[in-house]
Amino acid sequence: MKKRKTTEQIVEILREGETLGEPETCRKHGISEQTLARWKKAYSGVGLDEARRLKQLETENGNLKQVVAEQAVVIKVQQDHMKKKGWM
Repeated sequence: MKKRKTTEQIVEILREGETLGEPETCRKHGISEQTLARWKKAYSGVGLDEARRLKQLETENGNLKQVVAEQAVVIKVQQDHMKKKGWM
């Protein structure tokens, strides 16, 4: 299983990459340059507090999507039941 970095760690690594350079930062932290580029795209210009808030919003959004999906299943089951009973 891969070890995931926290949002705070990612922001710190990106800051370090600006001073050390990308290849040295990647070697030091055991990440690929592709990973660093992906992190830059996602977190460029983001402060530590903003990064935390972004992660919190992403988690909340995922939870809300799950609730909507569950409700869609419930609605579908209810509609199928109503069709069988001849109510629709």
